[in-house]
Amino acid sequence: MDLRIFTEPQQGASYDELLTVARRTEECGFSAFFRSDHYLAMGGDGLPGPTDSWVTLAGLARETSTIRLGTLVSSATFRHPGPLAISVAQVDAMSGGRVDLGLGAGWFEEEHAAYGLPFPDTKERFDRFEEQLAVITGLWRTPVGERFSFDGEHYTVTDSPALPKPMAPDGPPIIVGGHGKRRTPRLAATYAAEFNVGFSSADVVGAQFVRAQEACDTVGRAADTLVYSAALTVCCGRDEAEVRRRAEAIGRDVDDLRASGIVGTPAECVETIGRYASVGTGRLYLQVLDLADLDHLDLLAAEVLPRV
Repeated sequence: MDLRIFTEPQQGASYDELLTVARRTEECGFSAFFRSDHYLAMGGDGLPGPTDSWVTLAGLARETSTIRLGTLVSSATFRHPGPLAISVAQVDAMSGGRVDLGLGAGWFEEEHAAYGLPFPDTKERFDRFEEQLAVITGLWRTPVGERFSFDGEHYTVTDSPALPKPMAPDGPPIIVGGHGKRRTPRLAATYAAEFNVGFSSADVVGAQFVRAQEACDTVGRAADTLVYSAALTVCCGRDEAEVRRRAEAIGRDVDDLRASGIVGTPAECVETIGRYASVGTGRLYLQVLDLADLDHLDLLAAEVLPRV
């Protein structure tokens, strides 16, 4: 099982705090450091305020050396596809090819209102998202010296030199995910390297993986070429008292967390990870909400990571 650390900086984190967690993530032997892409806290004051995901990742690209870096997920409503393709390709080069792009349709209406971003209805957001995927992958995969054009309902690209190029010929791995039963699996099968399901029980995750596999069959892709992943809140402690202390620190109820998270002693966490592995999960994003609790990462690295 590939374990990655996943953070939510909009809840309150400076760049320096994220750098500290990213470096500890690397030192502990996790494979990647990921962050959300949000501009507004979901509860709390969010101080000192949001940090832009790709500005942050550009900094981390120069201050880490082995871990992969990415978003879970960037919102298609935040950026036009051409400039986003340029930004991600540049950060990929800055990192030596260690970037993944998680991209979604966007859902948090309040953050759009707070920062002056248009928020279309659900259908239009998904239409724009699909066109973004087509434009970004098209730009990255156009051979050097050739031009790329795209004529969509929402985005038009005319005779683009399609530069800069990312490190890999097909571009950074793209992550698409969610709980939609038809369109989301199809988009993942068509454009993504990875399909992700967030914050759900193993049964729900497994059922969604089946839909993604069926979508691969429909588009003529081998289902085993897609990475299947889940994102889950983690709350690990050496004993029940430590587990409860960590849950209280993030304002969560232990019993609620256990319903769709990785919670408990290291042995319990390993057992839970096994349940997700049994439904086809090959990668887990461990959502760490208390960024000051570096001992949490140390415990996971020492007692959970070697056993999965």
